[in-house]
Amino acid sequence: MPGMEGPELCRRARTELKERGAYIILLTAALVTKADLVDGLLAGADDYLFKPFDHAELHARLKVGERVLSLQTRLRDRVKELETASKQINQLEGLLPICAWCKKIRDDKNYWHQVETYVSKHSAAEFTHSICPECLDNKLSEIEGRKAD
Repeated sequence: MPGMEGPELCRRARTELKERGAYIILLTAALVTKADLVDGLLAGADDYLFKPFDHAELHARLKVGERVLSLQTRLRDRVKELETASKQINQLEGLLPICAWCKKIRDDKNYWHQVETYVSKHSAAEFTHSICPECLDNKLSEIEGRKAD
C-alpha cells in the first residue's frame, strides 16, 4: 500500500475505531516473512490473506469477522447493562442508620438528613407527598380534641 504499511494502518484503525470495533484482514503478497505476520497481528490485524486469494475464502473470513463483531457488540451491551444494574444495587443496598423519633438518616460522614433528601441523593427515586389514612385520622382526632378543650 503506497504511503503506509499494513501494521501502521492497523494501529491507526484500532485507535480511531476503538468504540465501534473493527475486524481487520490484511491482504498481502505471499512473500511476507513470519516476522511481518507477527508484526501485523501485534499491530491489530485479526487475520491475513495472501495474494492471490480465493474469493470463497475471503467471503468465509468476512463471515467470521461479522460473527466476532456481533459477539463484541453483544458483550459490550451486556457489560453496560451489568454496570447499570450494579450501580442500582450499590445505591439501594446496605443498612441505613435512621432516627427512631424524627426518621432522619445518618450518612457516612455522620450528618443527619431528611429521608427524602437522603434517598433522592442516593437513588433515582423521586417523592410525592400525601397523608396516609391513619395519620389523617390521628390529625383529625387531635384537632377535634383541641376544639373540645
